[in-house]
Amino acid sequence: MNIILFGPPGAGKGTQAKYLVKKLNGFQVSTGDILRDEIKKDTEIGKKIINDMNNGKFVSDEIVNSLISNIIFDPQKKNRLIFDGYPRSLSQAKNLDLLLKKSNQRIDLVFYLNVNKETIIKRIKKRKIEEKRSDDNLDTIIKRYDTYMSTTKPVLDFYSKNMNFHEIDGTLEIGKITNKMDFFTNL
Repeated sequence: MNIILFGPPGAGKGTQAKYLVKKLNGFQVSTGDILRDEIKKDTEIGKKIINDMNNGKFVSDEIVNSLISNIIFDPQKKNRLIFDGYPRSLSQAKNLDLLLKKSNQRIDLVFYLNVNKETIIKRIKKRKIEEKRSDDNLDTIIKRYDTYMSTTKPVLDFYSKNMNFHEIDGTLEIGKITNKMDFFTNL
């Protein structure tokens, strides 16, 4: 089962993805983790990523798509992918469809964790203290939230036409969000 989790930065995608990975014996495909890993390795791509993130931009589709492609074509992960934060743009969504078709896979479920900006700001402030995440600078997060909402709208429109698209109130408690996802993954 391949699943996409959408939601702005701080919506809880990572938390829910980790739960689904465990439940479904899947693999979390977190663009955030993949990009942070490139930064840690201090590669040329990592340096470009830092520059984009510090400017509140998303990393280029070209970089993200090439990193994602390696994961999709890994036979160990076939039909066990939990996408956390990808695709973020319409071109990424179309690229994902193309890669999945080439690898004889499809998206089974799409979850959109809908969360307002005020809730995100509260969560980010809390996460910054508890997890000490360097990418949780409040100004950067607000920029990323606004960019996310404008960039991702076409992607949400793209997927929302599908029967497997489910919008979930991301302001709910973690357990309630998990229960809603369980309902659809158990069908």
